[in-house]
This record gives sequence, structure tokens and C-alpha cells, in this order.
Amino acid sequence: MTTSPHGTNFRQSELDKFAELANRWWDPEGPQKPLHALNPVRLDYVAARRPLAGAKVLDVGCGGGLLSEAMARAGAGVTAIDLADDLVRVARLHALESGVKVDYRVQSVEALAAEAAGSFDAVTCMEMLEHVPDPGAIIRACAALLKPGGKLFVSTLNRTPAAFALAIVGAEYVARLLPRGTHQYRDFIRPSELAAWLREAGLQLDDVAGLAYEPWANRARLSSRTDVNYLAAATKPDAP
Repeated sequence: MTTSPHGTNFRQSELDKFAELANRWWDPEGPQKPLHALNPVRLDYVAARRPLAGAKVLDVGCGGGLLSEAMARAGAGVTAIDLADDLVRVARLHALESGVKVDYRVQSVEALAAEAAGSFDAVTCMEMLEHVPDPGAIIRACAALLKPGGKLFVSTLNRTPAAFALAIVGAEYVARLLPRGTHQYRDFIRPSELAAWLREAGLQLDDVAGLAYEPWANRARLSSRTDVNYLAAATKPDAP
């Protein structure tokens, strides 16, 4: 864990690892090729549960901005945060080139929660929780940022033998779809663990769905199997 003006809930090695991919983040045939396939499914999952037109949305751990831009194109007012300066720089440049308006910031979610609690209709946190030391703290900050009735959307990897076989051995070493070292099995998160963090943050779990990636077709879809990748949606209850 590292101390910085952004807080302590990150690993510098993780930021550095993803920053190295910054220049090819938007290359659909580059190191983030699976993410490009997953992104439309993530967008549809969010939009089906919280219409994006006119919504105020926060994308936590936005990376190079794939989901941030997609939500903005769908009509949302998007704020997007990440602690990797290089990734935010790439995201800003791509948005400028694309003519899409996104408020990109190098800021931690905990810091934003301290200054803008109750500000967002929806918060997304995709493929990030398994890369931080304290995922529960991220969930609590996301919950604080939601308006009553707001929705939190999360995607992560389940800690199962299937996830180890497919997401690490298969994706990183056999098919080489991802750079080696992208994931650490010990950091994967079981749905029961995520559900406990959501409850502790005062959120109600609405849905858990599997997220399947088919590398032979470079295609992704929702699935009933949650033993590898999964998406979850939760709601902040209306104030009594």
C-alpha cells in the first residue's frame, strides 16, 4: 500500500502496470482487446437498470475511458476518475478527438466522496475492486456518492478454480489475451464477499449476472454462470 495525496487504498505496482498499457488502450486489437468486447455488455447492463439519458454518472477506476465515453454517448453526464495519470491523459485526449464530453479527474473515490456525497444517480466500478487493498472501502465511498435511489454497478472476478484456469492460466499464459501478471488470484472476490460489503455500505443487492467472454469470436455476453467474471447491481435505499 502506498501513501499519497490521493489516499492509501491503491497499489502503485497496479497503477504502473495499467499505465504501461495506456497508449494502446483504445486499440481494439491491442492488450485491452477483451475489454473492448466486454464494454457493450457492461453498457447494456447499466442502461437496462438505470436509463442513462440525463443521468449524472460516476465511473470509478475509469482507465482509458471505454465505459465513460460509452455512457456519455448514451446521454449521461459523466465524471470519471482514476489514479493512473497516464490513463487519464489518454482518456482526455480520446474524448477530445471524439467530441465526447467527460469530466476526467485524477482523484480517489474516497476523496471525491468527502466533497461530493449524494451527487450521482449511478456509479460504475468495473474491473477495479480486485486491484485494490481494501475493496470494501471503495464500495463504501461509492455508496456515499450515490443519491437515495441511486444504483451502483460493479464487475469483478470470482475466486474459483474456473476463474484461475480461464482468467489467469488461459487468458494470460495460453491465449495471451492479457499481459502476464494482470490478475492475482488471491485478490479475486466471491459474490458473497461483495454482497457483505454492499450490506455494510447500506446498499441493497439487486442482481448478480455472469459475464462470459468468448475469445474465439472476440465476443462477450451475459451468462447464468458467475464462476469467472460477474456483474452486480445494487441500490441505495430512498431516505426514510
